[in-house]
Amino acid sequence: MFRCGIAYPRCRWILPLLLLFAVIFDIIAIAAQSGWVEDENAKSHYASMWEQCRGRNDNWTCKSLMEYSWAQAVAALMIIGLIILIVAFIISCVALCCTLNIPLLPFIGLLLIVAVILQIIALIIYPVKFNESIFEGHYDYTWAYGFGWGATILMMGCGILFCCLPNYEDYLTGLEKTKYIYTSS
Repeated sequence: MFRCGIAYPRCRWILPLLLLFAVIFDIIAIAAQSGWVEDENAKSHYASMWEQCRGRNDNWTCKSLMEYSWAQAVAALMIIGLIILIVAFIISCVALCCTLNIPLLPFIGLLLIVAVILQIIALIIYPVKFNESIFEGHYDYTWAYGFGWGATILMMGCGILFCCLPNYEDYLTGLEKTKYIYTSS
């Protein structure tokens, strides 16, 4: 696959592990109570995927973002992407860890690419519509939003690898032919 030397049998364990990290990152991004958007140091306004809160010190009033159709779309896309990711993770464990099932690998890659597309759409809609609807000054997109992008990037990389791995079936199974540098004639 790569000239620098990738240990193909390790892919059988590393790819499901990377998908597990993507699942964890996605759950963190979706379940976070804050951390998607903050004004300067979260002094008076912060928001998650689900709600926004305004206030000072200990007097915070929170309002659901689910009254906006764009926020509902973001939530739906992120949750559907997470569900597809979990299905891909389970199938990858079956295809790579239990037995080596090469024909399932492109299907897993396709599932991951679909999840990536859904989550990229959600992660682009959120800041655009937040800035249109709620913008009141300088905002930073912070840690939970970053976890959403981290999960998406992991899914994209794993999706590409899952699509490429069937081309290297002999290497995955350990049946590759020995390549000699020098041959006598």
